[in-house]
Amino acid sequence: MDTNVLKGKWRQLKGEAQKQWGKLTDDDLDVINGEKEKLLGKLQEKYGHTKEAAQEEYDRWESGWHDRL
Repeated sequence: MDTNVLKGKWRQLKGEAQKQWGKLTDDDLDVINGEKEKLLGKLQEKYGHTKEAAQEEYDRWESGWHDRL
């Protein structure tokens, strides 16, 4: 997903991100504010993922929403 699309749709996707990654708090989601790199960083921090693992998880999540946006 284009970074600008993620940022623009973040209000819609924020709840879905929290469902997907329950360890992300409302404050985390507010800090992320639709920025992919911040989301990947939080996944690494909260779940202990490597950068590659965080990217793979994001890609799977994004593919479920990409066609609907």
